[in-house]
Amino acid sequence: MKLLIVSALSGSGKSIALDTLEDCGYYCIDNLPLNLLQEFINKVMFSDQKAYAKTAIGVDARNQYESLANFSESLKMIRDKGIDCEIIFMQAEESTLLKRYSETRRKHPLTDYNVPLKEALKIEKEMLTQIARHANVIIDTSRTHYHQLRELIREQIGERDVKHISLQFQSFGFKHGVPLDADFVFDARSLPNPYWIPELRALTGKDQPVSDFLRKEPLVEEFFQDVSSFLERWLPRFEAEGRSYLTVAIGCTGGQHRSVYVADLLVDHFRRPLVNVIVRHRELH
Repeated sequence: MKLLIVSALSGSGKSIALDTLEDCGYYCIDNLPLNLLQEFINKVMFSDQKAYAKTAIGVDARNQYESLANFSESLKMIRDKGIDCEIIFMQAEESTLLKRYSETRRKHPLTDYNVPLKEALKIEKEMLTQIARHANVIIDTSRTHYHQLRELIREQIGERDVKHISLQFQSFGFKHGVPLDADFVFDARSLPNPYWIPELRALTGKDQPVSDFLRKEPLVEEFFQDVSSFLERWLPRFEAEGRSYLTVAIGCTGGQHRSVYVADLLVDHFRRPLVNVIVRHRELH
């Protein structure tokens, strides 16, 4: 049996993730109290292992603080029962969460007359620290809209049953901030920049003229070889440790040319039967 625990800062997309997992064949439950988790596994999941072969449970800050603080014990209990358990944690920048709550006028579960929204977000982040610490994959949704998040969940989770590891390459622009969910960040700003060529400025790394320009630059090839060699060496070690997901971010100044081109090169290089390769060009969306 497979159990996914989906946790998130409020407003960062947990409901969207659970809806997507349900579409992928998971039996989904939102906001199950952690102190009922063992009883749910024993009396529900084990009672009909076929119906609950793939189950996803949403856990958030509405749980009791003590239950969240003892999450490590809950996780050990699950795995001691022979259940394949993975954890997805979603987060977003504070400014993004504040904006989302302002636009939707929803009430944060921890706010009241004495606790304003900004303070509630800080309390929530602290409460969910133990879950985030055990997460197999952390997804930053600060710049991800509804359809992009659904696609990320489908790609990373929907195909995990037949892949050994999910490897995501993400291009980004440093001037827009470093992705919070990256395991490795490689800086491509030292490479020749097509932006300074007038006829290439309005294009991206996915356009043929930009690709032709960068393909001819020796430094670009050296950069690609160094990054790919590093990942080739360490990827088997991550798999041996049981890692299911790895996010590699490639950044340049604006996230339009060099990082996009290199990320696509890496996707082509690492695409193979037992690796689920995903690409996301953050600034192109």
